[in-house]
Amino acid sequence: VKTVHPKPVNVLVGSSAAGLTVTLLADLGVRRISLGSSLSRAAWGAVMKAARGIIDDGVFDALDSAAPFGELNAIFKPK
Repeated sequence: VKTVHPKPVNVLVGSSAAGLTVTLLADLGVRRISLGSSLSRAAWGAVMKAARGIIDDGVFDALDSAAPFGELNAIFKPK
């Protein structure tokens, strides 16, 4: 990162496999972190897990980890 200074560096993060954290990337000089399709794929992973439980096992267990409405409203509340 320092070799391209002062130009901002963007990192695309797609999984936790590399052990990266926001703090580590910031300490390395990264100015922007992009997630690409990662958040939507994580959400679809949860949908698929819940659907598989219903289809394959006839259970609704995965729905117990659904985000509470209050938290959803708070995180998306305009500032």
